[in-house]
Formats: sequence, structure tokens, C-alpha cells
Amino acid sequence: MSAAGTIWRDKNGICHVEGRNKTAVFELMGYAHGKDRGMQILLMRILGQGRVSEILDSSDGMLAIDTFFRRMNWTGGTLAQLERLTPEAKGIVEAYCNGVNRAFSEKIPWECRLFGYKPEPWQIEDSILISRMIGYLTLAQSQGEMERFLIELVQAGLDEDRLNELFPDILGGLDIDLVKKIRLQERLVPPSALWNIAAPVMMASNNWAVSGKRTASGKPILANDPHLEVNRLPNVWYEMVLTIGDSYAMGGTMPGAPALLVGRNPDLAWSATYTFMDGTDSWIEQCRDGKYFREPDQWIDFSRRTEIIKRKRKDPATVTFYENNHGVLEGDPNQEGYYIATAWAPAFSGAVTLNSIVEMVDVKSVTRGMDLLGRIETSWNFILADREGNIGYQMSGLMPKRREGISGFVPLPGWEKKNDWQGFETYQDLPRSYNPECGYLVTTNQNLNALGKVDPINVGMGPYRSDRIEGLLAKNNKIDCEYMYQLHYDVYSTQAELFMAILSPLLPDSKHAAILKNWNLEYSADSEGAFLFDRFYRQLYRDVFGDHGFGADVVDYMDRHTGIFNDFYINFDRILLSETSSWFGGRSREELFRQAAEKALQSPPQKWGNGRKVILKNIVFDGKLPRFLGFDRGPVTIIGSLATPHQGQIFESAGRLTTFAPSFRMVTDLSADVIHTNMAGGPSDRRFSKWYCSDLKNWMTGKYKTIGAETDQPKENF
Repeated sequence: MSAAGTIWRDKNGICHVEGRNKTAVFELMGYAHGKDRGMQILLMRILGQGRVSEILDSSDGMLAIDTFFRRMNWTGGTLAQLERLTPEAKGIVEAYCNGVNRAFSEKIPWECRLFGYKPEPWQIEDSILISRMIGYLTLAQSQGEMERFLIELVQAGLDEDRLNELFPDILGGLDIDLVKKIRLQERLVPPSALWNIAAPVMMASNNWAVSGKRTASGKPILANDPHLEVNRLPNVWYEMVLTIGDSYAMGGTMPGAPALLVGRNPDLAWSATYTFMDGTDSWIEQCRDGKYFREPDQWIDFSRRTEIIKRKRKDPATVTFYENNHGVLEGDPNQEGYYIATAWAPAFSGAVTLNSIVEMVDVKSVTRGMDLLGRIETSWNFILADREGNIGYQMSGLMPKRREGISGFVPLPGWEKKNDWQGFETYQDLPRSYNPECGYLVTTNQNLNALGKVDPINVGMGPYRSDRIEGLLAKNNKIDCEYMYQLHYDVYSTQAELFMAILSPLLPDSKHAAILKNWNLEYSADSEGAFLFDRFYRQLYRDVFGDHGFGADVVDYMDRHTGIFNDFYINFDRILLSETSSWFGGRSREELFRQAAEKALQSPPQKWGNGRKVILKNIVFDGKLPRFLGFDRGPVTIIGSLATPHQGQIFESAGRLTTFAPSFRMVTDLSADVIHTNMAGGPSDRRFSKWYCSDLKNWMTGKYKTIGAETDQPKENF
């Protein structure tokens, strides 16, 4: 009990808070985050502020990460955001900060003493920082990586035919001769390196809703399973139940942010996946003597921002960034040449997002929910359902307005004013849908441009997961929660279905080939067919894009050190599945498939799950402590593939094994006041709490716990 209200745990360790109003409840949310996930939110702030070298680790690798975050400058422009907060939102965020600070005044995480770190008070600016980080890492970042990849391909001499096959209909404005002049610098830090810290890495997600005409209860059912890195503890998500008077809201929060990001109240449920909106653009800047050129005959000084990065037991590092209206320059403008300046549209966002999200706990209808969520400045696919029977989809995000014929994927001359952003599109013109005739809505990070008046997605993930989910929803008019659970764990691949239709007739008469030919197209742990197909698929990549495109070394580097093949596989699959292609080097598709299969079938198969056992590592110690101490858990077997509804990606990047799978699963039927969930972890980041990893077994075995706002259940002190 506190002045703000009451806080307790249910039998699953989930935190319930009860307050007289929203402000009181959000203060208790902050308190819960500070108590249960204090180290997580402090690490997030340290990372976002670019202070890892100062507080945790002064290695050169950490300096590169600090330099990256200082370059992004997400701690900048917060004063203007504070002034844009509504009185309600400002009061709620202040209360949230008070709750976090009250938790820290009682006890700070013991790891802070290990690092010699005394945390500063949590402030509104810190929550704005967290909102920016959640919106950028890692999918928005990977969009920028793909645009840089285009530059590298042009500079490597890739011809226009192959470029247009790989990036169809988005290369308007490409000046190959000019792009070849760009002086690319070393990457500040690859996206994968950020996985070593506390950042919530977003790789993909599923969400869907079905209307009451397709459910057993007669009310809509909504499901969500965000795909994030799961081989980490604690889990990114923190579940909560908020009770305000005689109403409630419950679902998933992310510590550091005063928001119920996915969940429901008595009347409305909402869920989120990431969308590949292109909100990151680069411009080519002609530079000399610290200046940049503008038509017709101007040379203008860059703004200089100097950052001093303190380093533990080392001399500080001084880094200077050069900025103009196109963002931060990659390079030194004192050295004459052509460089790129890059901007991310929501870089100085926060206020509108917070204004909208704090209202969601009260919203009663899909239409009002779409209106609020559509205003969020970072890009998400929101699916909603209400008790009146409506379902809806709304994309959010600041989409730059560009001149006609320009997609934003190609770097354009910065000195031509016509290439500047011309404001932002309205969220009403972004992809959206309300009560479709089919009775269901599904998003899986696929291209959803057809649902909008503008085209925010240039490159995205393939439609394989959505095709599978939609196909299963269309077959059933008596859908219940159990059916949704089955979809969460579905490992059938429509991607493999397309490839196998071509490959099967080409397979030789051999024992290994028979295993592959008779494969049921499911990536289950005991499947040998899945193992053989994966080996074939990777070999096909090497043969086509290595021999006739980037070179084998580049393909191997991309596979090991970037997310390009994992995020944007549809661009490459489109070529591999084509009957003819300039990438085939004069050979037929069938010849390439047969050759890749012969190589893949040379070695004996294994069960798919044999090589997919991973350890969940504590984010502070990252596997450095002996296993018997219990900070790390597992091993767990990751089922599925990158293209199955139960996504299961495992790959090594930047020398570290990482995984992407459903980190948190949620299903709710609007006919009852409960949600059904499981997650890879538990409520607490405290190793010696019984709630440290209490839900992992449920997550592994497919069991769902039921969470409700009823107050007559057994209560445990928080």
C-alpha cells in the first residue's frame, strides 16, 4: 500500500496496481519497473546516453557503441518535447518518474555498486529517450543499412539490370555516376553489436484479429507475438494489470516507458508489430573546407557538435559531428569530397507519442484507438478489436513527404532543394483497414502499401507468415483461443512450399533426397527435412548471389554480420524463384536448384533442433559467470524458421550468437475480461527472485497463463 494506491502480485508473479486515477496508477507502474526491472532500465538509459564507456566498459568496442548513440543524439531536443506534452500526459510521465525514483530510493540494483555507479534520478527526458530507442532499434536501423547496401553495390560495379531486379520500382532518381563518388566511411557500429547490451532488438512480429462472425464466442479475438531476441534475461516485456476505479487495463509494458504498449481494457484490445516504413533518408553532400554546397552558388558552414565521451580508467575521447538540415554527415567535410548525410524522421519525437499512448487505457472503440495510435511518431502496425465487434488496422509513423517519383531509398543530391523533405504524410493516408469483409486482419512485417493512399514501405519482409496465418483463419468460422495458440506455435513454411515445388522434381534418387522430398514443410525440432532444406537454401544463396553478384566472401559476411538476408529475404527470394534472371549467369533456374541440392545432400542430415539449442544469458554478465549461479538459463530449443508463423532465427553476428523468436505471446477474447499469455522469462530481473524466469517453462511447452483484473485471487506482497 502507498499514497498512490495498492500494489501486489498474483500467483504468476504479475504485478497488479490499483489507484484512484490514471496518474496514481502510472506512478505505481514506475515503481514496479524500478523494483522489478531497475537494472534493465538503467542499462537502457546508459546505452542511449552514450555512457557505456564511462560506467561499464571502456573497451574500443564500447567506445564505438557510445559514438553511435552520441551520433543519433536522442538526448537532444527534449526540451521542445516537454513543452508539447498535454497537461494529462505531463502529469502522468512525472508521476511515473516519481515512482521509478521512489523504487531507487529504497534500493538500487546491487550491480550498480559493482560498477561504482550511483544512478541519477529518472526524468521525463529519460522516458522520451527510451521511446526513441524502442522505435529505432533494430528494424528502422536495418532500413538504413539496406540503403547503404545499395551504395556499396553501385560502387562495386553491379549493373542496372541486377539492381532493378533486387530493388524493383524504388530506384527513382538513382545517379550511378554520382553514387560512385560517395566516400563511405567505416560503419560506426554494426546493428548486431548493439545486441550485447540491454537494447530491445526488434526483428519481426505477428499480430492478427478476427471478427465475431468467425469466433466461437461471437466476439472478436486478438493475438500478438512480438519477435525479439529471446536468448537474454530479463525478457524485454513486463506484464502488468492496472486497475483504475471500476475499470482496468492489462498487457505488456517496456520498462522505462510509461505505457501499456500492447494489451486491453474492458472494451478494446490492441497489439503491435514493427513496420518497415522508410523514415530514414540519405543525401549526397558535396563538401570542402568544412562547408557544403547549395545551388546556385553557396558554400555553407556545417553545424559542429562536439561530444566528450568519458572512459573508465582511460582518457576521454572527443568526437565531432557535422550536421545540416539533412542530418548528420558521415565523414569530415574539411576533406574535399562527396559524403552522405542521414536523417531519421522521428529522431526528435516523443511528446505526441506519449500524449497518445497514455490515453489508450480509456479508449472504448477501434476507431478512436486507430486515431490515437496512428499519431505515434515511430512506425508500427497496430491491430485492434473492440467489444462491439469491430476490428481495425492502423499504421503509425512519421513518413516524409518526398517529390513525385522518389521513394526515399536512393541517396539524392543534397544541393538540390527539390530533394528535401516536404513535411510528413498524415496518418489517415497511411495503410489502414476497418472491418474488412473477410473478417480478419493480419500483419507480419509484410508490405501493406496496398491498404494506404501512400507507399511507406520500400523493402520489407516477405508475405510467408501472413499467407499461412490468413489461410488458417479463412478455414475456420469457430475460432477460439486454443486455435490461436496453435497458430502461435505453427512451424509450417509457405516459403519452403514455393521452393520445394520447383526442387522436388529435380531431386536425385537417394536416401537423403527422399527425406527432403517427403518433408512435411514443418520446422519442428525433430525434422531432418527442415535441416536439409535449410542447407539447400543457404547453398542456393551462395551460388546465385556469390558467384554472380556480390562474391562469396561478401555473401558470407552479409550472412554473419548483417541482418540483410534475415530482414529482407523477399528481395532475394523473388530472384531465386524467378524463371529467368540476370543474376543466374546464363544458367537456368533448374540447373542452379539442382546444383545447390547436390551440394546440400552430400552430408548426412541432422534433426532441426540439434543445432538450435541456446542459452538465455543475463544482460549484465552475458554468460561470463559460472552456470551453476543461475544467472543464465537453458538450453532451450528454438523451433521454426525465419518464414514460419513461429519465427525461429538463430545466427551468429559480430561474434555473438543471437536468436529471434516470439518473446511474448498474448491472446484475448473480447467476450471475457482476461488475457492469455506466456513469455521467455519472468517478471523480475533479480536473479534470486522466484520470478526471475518463472514463465519460461510455459513458453517452451505452449502453456498459457490467464491474467485478469479480479481482486479475489490470492495476493502476494510486491
